[in-house]
Amino acid sequence: MEFLHERDLEQLQECLEEGDLAGVRERLDEMRIQDIAHVLMELEPDPRREVFRLLPPGRRVDVFSYLDPHHQLQLIKQVSVDEGRYLLSEMLPDDLTALLEDLDRDQVRKLLRLLPFRSIRRALSLLGYPEDSCGRLMTTAVVSVRPEWTMARALDHLRVQAGRGETVNLVYVTDDEGVLQGVLALKHFLKQQTETLVSGLMTRNVISIDAQQPQEEALHIMRHYDLPALPVVDEDGELLGIITVDDVLDVEEEETTEDFQKMGSVGALNLSLRDARPWLLYRKRVGWLLILVGLNILGGYIIAGYEQSIESLVLLVFFLPLVIAGGGNAGAQSSTLMVRSLATGDARPGDWLRLWGRELAVAGALGLTMGATVSLLGLWRGGPEIALMLSLAMLLIVMVGSMVGMILPFILSRLRLDPATASAPLVTSIADVAGITIYFGLAAAMLGLPR
Repeated sequence: MEFLHERDLEQLQECLEEGDLAGVRERLDEMRIQDIAHVLMELEPDPRREVFRLLPPGRRVDVFSYLDPHHQLQLIKQVSVDEGRYLLSEMLPDDLTALLEDLDRDQVRKLLRLLPFRSIRRALSLLGYPEDSCGRLMTTAVVSVRPEWTMARALDHLRVQAGRGETVNLVYVTDDEGVLQGVLALKHFLKQQTETLVSGLMTRNVISIDAQQPQEEALHIMRHYDLPALPVVDEDGELLGIITVDDVLDVEEEETTEDFQKMGSVGALNLSLRDARPWLLYRKRVGWLLILVGLNILGGYIIAGYEQSIESLVLLVFFLPLVIAGGGNAGAQSSTLMVRSLATGDARPGDWLRLWGRELAVAGALGLTMGATVSLLGLWRGGPEIALMLSLAMLLIVMVGSMVGMILPFILSRLRLDPATASAPLVTSIADVAGITIYFGLAAAMLGLPR
């Protein structure tokens, strides 16, 4: 797929360089709107504007909706006021909300001035929901029918309203006050008699979600029940909108990306790495690096406290990186497994005790294996006493590192913090400090070295 995008990009660039606008139009006519959007984001601003203007008016809105908010804002600034008003007013509510929520207040005000009053009211209504809530993600472009209608009347209503709804694969049934009553698959309109009542065919036990719930919960529900769309309701059960599969796929990608960034001790970027400025990348990374420096300084103080032990047996320094790295690596493994399990719902905060016991057993087995391995090196370099000290130190350090990596995500989850904050660098640094203390403490105790 990436190869196809690169080929499309090269062909468009060649046509632009040659001034072959007819060739550009011909190539655009052959491409899907998603591929056009991808290629547009690869172009520089001026060629991007030129290619976008060559699109038929009907395709511009569709392509515009698939651009990242950063590129959408750039295009709005490049086109005329009338063109910008047309693009924004024709966007689906959830797509417009996704654009506005990534902008600062001044930029939002400027864009809202381009919209008709009805679109402004709808956009502000969605922006009124908490950030990362289902209310922000849903689209209000949903068509519903009444339970007392016949199938013939319901079908006529769907034909009239088909252009307003984002999807009609599932038809939702509401009463006169808009309260969700049931759901009806579109196939029923093809198979049933026209005089059959909607209430006789609809499924009453509808799976829905409150607009205040987090977007991740919608993702879990849709994945668990294999739903193509999820209705969003208020506290009274009134149908407010729907969340579709493409919406939750975007959420899943954003959440996974954010988790990876946090696990690398980087703050969430909320934009493409290619578009991030050096100053932003610096700010997102420097804070955690300074925290980790502080932890490592603590490890340096501990080592300095065992200066006499090191002087009496310099061989301890040779094995130090080997043993400490074992604990940090084991902790990073354990942390990665726990963070991902909590993110996918495979593990819940209440499972910590059962998982802790299992991780303790696994960590013990790993520690024994790694301890036996390093003991052979210790036997060769320092003799039986060194080998025994190394094997015991490796066992304890691996177990402590694994426990830190396993329990820290649960603690953060209990504190209502993102478990992904328990990043590999953070866990490794904590395990390093604990490992240094264990290593030199055992060496001083077992080998009779001065403290």
